[in-house]
Amino acid sequence: MTQQPSSDICPEPQLLAAVETVRRDETQGLTQIDHLLNAYPMDPRLQFLRGSILAGLKRYEEAHAAMARAVAIAPLFAVARFQLGFLELSSGQASAALATWAPLQDLPPEDPLRVFAIGLGHLIRDEFGPAIETLRAGIALNTQNLPINHDMQLIIDKALEAVAAQDAQSEPISSAHLLLQQYTSPSTKH
Repeated sequence: MTQQPSSDICPEPQLLAAVETVRRDETQGLTQIDHLLNAYPMDPRLQFLRGSILAGLKRYEEAHAAMARAVAIAPLFAVARFQLGFLELSSGQASAALATWAPLQDLPPEDPLRVFAIGLGHLIRDEFGPAIETLRAGIALNTQNLPINHDMQLIIDKALEAVAAQDAQSEPISSAHLLLQQYTSPSTKH
């Protein structure tokens, strides 16, 4: 993440208190984040947290705007960039997702966000086998952000179902169909 002047960054104790509030009650947490953003509008962590909460509340347009703002402020904020692309992909904007993820290719080869972006790129191209293999590799590498592993496992499960259905029916199943099935599931959060 790029460095911002300290006056633009929310102090860590306030950020952690907001995260704790979010864990208890997303709506109260969103109010607290919005209050902090009034004081620290250039803190990309707050923008990203706001976007994540809004995505969880299924307010996707607002979520996209907040995550895009986080990436605009801090282009090297890799998790925000990945989640912004993931939100774009789940909204049917595959080309936008690929463009958002392109800078992740500059991360080290073993970075799970880079690996996940590659796997999802395979999925976009309906390359289910390489997508499943690559997403599994990303899960094995990702020990930092376990909720992303959960989302990737859901996609792997749907891809496996799609491959089995395709084999049984001899009808091709597109990644768009697969993702639409995935994101109609009420348990998925960004």
